[in-house]
Amino acid sequence: MANNIQILSTASLDETLLQKAEGQGVQLEAVSFIKISAIESEELVERVVDLCYVSATVIFTSVNAVKAVSDIILSAEPKWDIYCIGKATLEAVISQFASSTVIAVANNATELANIIIEDGEEEVVFFCGDQRLDTLPDTLRENEVEVYEVVVYHTQPTPKTMTTQYDGILFFSPSAVNSFFYSNKIGPAVTLFAIGNTTAAAIKKHTTNKVVFSETASKESVLDYAVTYFKK
Repeated sequence: MANNIQILSTASLDETLLQKAEGQGVQLEAVSFIKISAIESEELVERVVDLCYVSATVIFTSVNAVKAVSDIILSAEPKWDIYCIGKATLEAVISQFASSTVIAVANNATELANIIIEDGEEEVVFFCGDQRLDTLPDTLRENEVEVYEVVVYHTQPTPKTMTTQYDGILFFSPSAVNSFFYSNKIGPAVTLFAIGNTTAAAIKKHTTNKVVFSETASKESVLDYAVTYFKK
């Protein structure tokens, strides 16, 4: 693989991933195209705190939701049964909710929904953002699982015009896809990498360029797909 491969990540990345890319001959630039902000309201705080003192089955699909909830409950130690998506979310859950029990972790929303249904759960609390995808809650409701959604953060697009000609671009959410293409056009040779098929579908609404997607919900997995692709 040539040492001048240039890849753009449309979300911030840990320094370890930036170093990993550099070590494999990739110039990786990380620029966030969305802004995450916690929702601040007395009603939300009261609802989340109340949930700390009841037995609940809870779903987290992002680190953003874990952080937003943990910032609300502070020193409270809920004893929840937790389902989550992705390695990073799992690590955040374990770190922030030591008194809770992780029931299962899945790679994507469809897989997690199937696990919850197979486990016979009758109702769940879904901590999510205001731009959450439909796959998980819709699948659960279609299978008679009651879903109580608690929106704990906002997702705001932050479009930026990029002037570098990249070989590949990494996307981690439909929101970031829409934000990127709001102010950018790409050449036909650029390969696009998505965190899952829903994000891939969002990309295909904007371009006919080649899209490669990882079904594993982690930034590292998407980066690995890109590096492997350009090694061939």
